[in-house]
Amino acid sequence: MNFNQLPGQIGLYILLIALLVLNGYALWKAARDNQRNWFVAMLVIHGTGVLEIAYLFFFAKKKVKLDDLKFWEK
Repeated sequence: MNFNQLPGQIGLYILLIALLVLNGYALWKAARDNQRNWFVAMLVIHGTGVLEIAYLFFFAKKKVKLDDLKFWEK
């Protein structure tokens, strides 16, 4: 690994970690809301995070708002 390229790769790593966190949060929320079909779909199709975002913002029983994701400001 060339350490000169490391700063450019940090954004990619942050994006991947954010997608993993988003995936985990969406799976947890679907399981808590007893939405088995969504849980299975997100578990099988997890990859880009698009399905998780659509679930959290549009299809969850209690929809997520952007203010809910700003946990560092509380």
